[in-house]
Amino acid sequence: MVPFKVDLSDKVVALTGAGGVLISEFAKALAECGAKVALLDINLPAAQKVADEIGANAIAIETNALQTESLENAKIIVNDTFGKVNFLVNGAGGNNPKATTDNETMTPDISDDVKTFFKIDEAGLRFVFDLNITSAFLTTQVFAKDMLETGGNIINLSSMNAFHPLTKIPAYSAAKAGISNFTEWLAVHFAPVGIRCNAIAPGFFVGNQNRGLLFNPDGSPTPRTNKILAGTPMGRFGEVKELLGALLFLADDNASGFITGVVIPVDGGFNAYSGV
Repeated sequence: MVPFKVDLSDKVVALTGAGGVLISEFAKALAECGAKVALLDINLPAAQKVADEIGANAIAIETNALQTESLENAKIIVNDTFGKVNFLVNGAGGNNPKATTDNETMTPDISDDVKTFFKIDEAGLRFVFDLNITSAFLTTQVFAKDMLETGGNIINLSSMNAFHPLTKIPAYSAAKAGISNFTEWLAVHFAPVGIRCNAIAPGFFVGNQNRGLLFNPDGSPTPRTNKILAGTPMGRFGEVKELLGALLFLADDNASGFITGVVIPVDGGFNAYSGV
């Protein structure tokens, strides 16, 4: 259930990472407001499940957002089914354990069995950058072509890591900072042809990728969860539905038509809090 409705009946939206927890809810909200939504994900069953829940104005397409040919094939299907795309959500992204350290900070006496910064896997590093940065770059290259004549709207998915890098996840933090920077670049580059580009930076939400880091098998919070909540003035994790207001605001040209190049934190005050 969306917090408020805007008229998106003239929108054809392509969303990458659409089988995931956050972007699937984005797709449902946009569709509830009248948009036709194309759910792009390398995990077709996950995307198809969401499309089935939405109904006739949704289509799921198996898409590798790291391959231009796959994206172009997806665009052909979207164009044939719904018409030209005038709204893009770059939602594909995530982290990888191979690009994560075991220790929060470095000390000289770290034991050999601890994965430090110096042991981060090169392939893992490249994977995280590709999954976040390269996917957004390639997807925008393919789908923004539809928007050149009539204008359009691009929303990227940034992160709290873009404002304040978290310990243990240097690659993901750097990649999301890159997404925020790329958002600003796109906003300037596309402004003359009427394409807006903004980003949403979620604070801390419990999803499939981070659940094991936030809760022990018995359901009790991990030390990292205690740190996160201590740094969040509202004292809790966000709920996915609490991202939808920012999404619909940025989606509505009447509400945000003069807004481009911004990154909106939805974080319970985390970014504003100094810890003191």
